[in-house]
Amino acid sequence: MTTEHGDGRDLGRSLKLLWGDTTRPPRGRPPALSLDRIVAAAVEVADELARTEGLEALSMRSIATRLGVGTMSLYRYVPGKAELLDLMLDHVIDVPGEDAEGGWREILEADARHHWRLCLDHPWYAFVDQSRPLLGPNAMRGLDRLVALLRPTGVDDRTLLMMISAQNDYVEGVARRYVNERRAEARTGVSNEQFWAAQEPTLIKAMSSGDYPTMANMADNTFDFSYEQLFEFGLTRLHDGFATSIITP
Repeated sequence: MTTEHGDGRDLGRSLKLLWGDTTRPPRGRPPALSLDRIVAAAVEVADELARTEGLEALSMRSIATRLGVGTMSLYRYVPGKAELLDLMLDHVIDVPGEDAEGGWREILEADARHHWRLCLDHPWYAFVDQSRPLLGPNAMRGLDRLVALLRPTGVDDRTLLMMISAQNDYVEGVARRYVNERRAEARTGVSNEQFWAAQEPTLIKAMSSGDYPTMANMADNTFDFSYEQLFEFGLTRLHDGFATSIITP
């Protein structure tokens, strides 16, 4: 489940804040706050809350508490949580300083693993509804870099963007499942191993009934794979599909 945030935001204000309108309030003493400090604090709080809860638990009050200020002081810099979330999304994007070596597969693999790490380091990231994303400086820089690296493949720009979008959706989909599993362990105190062990007697009985012959005949190690292995398996097959559109190796 993703968090919807786009419909109620002030689109114009988000764009101004993303692209450099960080002017401080014009009157009064020099402020103890800055927009950068607010965004950084919001990311810290969201990272902590997202390990057991969702972004729903993030509030302007919790951010103000982290900063040691009154909640209303935040509104001098950002209209609300929806616009702040736009800034947070762009803030956590870390564009690699060095280009991946190798061909298009190595480039896309490096980008996918970088995105995977982003989703795990900031467990709220993959849960934000970005069906109508705002492109900030970091997002634009990363996309510009990746498209430039992939241009030598000979693939047209429209197809390149679809490839990048498909890969991002894949990475975030697996990451959501992985993060949800870890959240469940943290909330309940029941490990994934304990969760499945509790079902084992019932499942063994079901398999012995003869009603599920295919499942009963599966190899013992059928379900013995990690999310990291699932991620790598799916990524390779996704790129195998992309290969049909690639002109150069």
